[in-house]
Amino acid sequence: MNEHQIAQDLEALAAEELLERRRYEFALNRRDFVQMLGAGLLITASAAPAEAQRRGSRSGGQPRNVAARIHLGQDGAITVLTGKIEMGQGARAELSQAAAEELRVPVDRIQMLMGDTSLVPDDGITAGSRTTPATVPVVRQAAAAARHLLTEFAAQQWGVEPSAVEVRAGQVTHAASQRSLSYAELARSEDVAKLFQQAVPAEVALTAVTEWKVLGSSVPRPNRRDLVTGAHKFPSDVIRPGMLYGKFLRPPAYGATLAAIDLAPARAMPDVVVVQDGPFVGVAAPTTHRARQALEAIAATARWDGAPHPSSRELFQHLRQHAQGGVPANPFPDELARAKQVLRQTYQVAYVQHAPLEPRVAVAEWQDGKLTVWTGTQNPFGYHGELARAFRLSNDQVRVIVPDFGSGFGGKHTGEAAVEAARLAQAARRPVSLRWTREEEFTWACFRPAALIDVEASLDERGAISSWHFVNINSGPAAIDTPYRVPQARSRFVGSDAPLRQSSYRALAATANNFAREAFLDELAAAAGADPLDFRLAHLDNERLRAVLEAAAARFSWRQRVQQRQADVGVGLACGTEKGSYVAACVEVAVDQAGGRIEVRRVCEVFECGAVLNPSNLRTQVMACILMGLGPALHEEIRFENGKILNANFDDYQVPRFRDTPELEIHLLNRPDLPSVGGGETPIIAVAPALANAVFHATGVRIRSMPIRWPAVAETRT
Repeated sequence: MNEHQIAQDLEALAAEELLERRRYEFALNRRDFVQMLGAGLLITASAAPAEAQRRGSRSGGQPRNVAARIHLGQDGAITVLTGKIEMGQGARAELSQAAAEELRVPVDRIQMLMGDTSLVPDDGITAGSRTTPATVPVVRQAAAAARHLLTEFAAQQWGVEPSAVEVRAGQVTHAASQRSLSYAELARSEDVAKLFQQAVPAEVALTAVTEWKVLGSSVPRPNRRDLVTGAHKFPSDVIRPGMLYGKFLRPPAYGATLAAIDLAPARAMPDVVVVQDGPFVGVAAPTTHRARQALEAIAATARWDGAPHPSSRELFQHLRQHAQGGVPANPFPDELARAKQVLRQTYQVAYVQHAPLEPRVAVAEWQDGKLTVWTGTQNPFGYHGELARAFRLSNDQVRVIVPDFGSGFGGKHTGEAAVEAARLAQAARRPVSLRWTREEEFTWACFRPAALIDVEASLDERGAISSWHFVNINSGPAAIDTPYRVPQARSRFVGSDAPLRQSSYRALAATANNFAREAFLDELAAAAGADPLDFRLAHLDNERLRAVLEAAAARFSWRQRVQQRQADVGVGLACGTEKGSYVAACVEVAVDQAGGRIEVRRVCEVFECGAVLNPSNLRTQVMACILMGLGPALHEEIRFENGKILNANFDDYQVPRFRDTPELEIHLLNRPDLPSVGGGETPIIAVAPALANAVFHATGVRIRSMPIRWPAVAETRT
């Protein structure tokens, strides 16, 4: 694949992710690279990944093109370079395993250099579960090519056939003559250095799954000791010499514009830098406390012009009224007319916050006309571009460095904090650290899009689905097509006038779409007089989805438990597919109808994503998805009025706590016969609908909203 094709596919992935950037307009070179890594060999890979993950996106599901580099140091160090980042999802361990497998070295010999835009290739945004199917293969290809080149060179030096040479633990060995060379020794050869200038062939042989020694095993995170002891420096921990602390003036409400402000109170404070550049107003000071005082002093003088803004109480009416082009009519009127039964329902999904452990933060430093920013982002090269545009810099004048940071969940794609810190640092002529507060994160970051979803379907005389019409208003098209067999089906996404700033969220709109689809499937099953499991299986041709559904039902003892009737206790199930992986979940709940409390007692989830690269890490990701999925299903909802967020902190915004953790039973279906795909998103999509269906089984009340609004209205009883 050429560079143009690579750029096109990276752009397509970025288009799939929601990137609602703010626009700012203000009135590392090769030597650095060599100094950082030291002398040695550099090999570059440019190849298409294994056909693994298909996306329903503007890219048409075409495989991505990616780049990866391997550096072999003369001191024996092995460094893998990637534009991907680590935010808790386990990419550092997985990519280390990929290189170690093909280089035939222990995984602790691998050092990862991630997310430094002056030193690593642009592997695209870390999103869409693409690291596993796209970046792992090219890291393997680069490492395998390096091993083959070194083996052939050593064999040539010894005058033996390459087949007589093997590599173990970083040593190229000819057993018959008892000769060996280490990678470090080979890296010192100028002849080998010339060999390493060639591109990696796309057809380079990779280690077969049946021969994996490192991949397929539960390798822990390489930097785990630093993480648990506090030695690791998150972006919030970065300190530069002479650094100041910045604060940025935010409007009092969405849509408000600054009409006037008096900067004199802050300018009168010692050691305070004040900046006004159009609508940009900020301060920097030696301490956060002083910066806050300065900001409060000028904020008190500000005069703002307001703008009307809908409230969360009228959100869904607003979305429907502003649906772009209107809500499309069902294209199957003839089938509806002759159907035995027709069902129509509407589902509501509220705005939720990403709620990352570490709010946005950036440290910016200018030196000799060049800008360096340390920050937490899933999109280092996207930030790089934003900074270059905002300050009219060339690419080689900007460097973005991304230490491992405290989670993103799709919400750290755009570079507001980085631009704000850079503008303050430019004015102060000193490094500036700008850290968003939790309230700023909950107000001025992005939100998972709200959704209003209309579903209409018909049943024939046999109780089979004969037509299907599904319309998602506002949240997106991810996983919008039904996986069930239906003779006539149409699923559509319609944009709307979103009242809040929207961004990607774990699994994108697949969570909303799967919630509505799977909750509606249970309603169809009831109308057909069928068991929810049997009804799904009767309409499923996809063998991988059938496999996880049948496995989850068997492990949960669905057929026995669904027949057991206990007051206010129920069970539910759901399944789904997204990003080339498959999930099914069974849930047991107990409902306190008088108190309006739902206790999730047990979740049994089965997940399949091809060949498993790291079982322990994958299990952790599935567990995290389940727990994260409970929040928006039960409690999480952004409330807003008059342009202001009403619950902009954790005291009013309830994410799952330890006490909310149910009994978890997680099963991974390993498919070594299939390419590996990502596992950090899809496991979340079955949680909410299974829970909703369990509440119905316990109470007879249909759930058609996320979060569950209790007590539900009387007409939802069926």
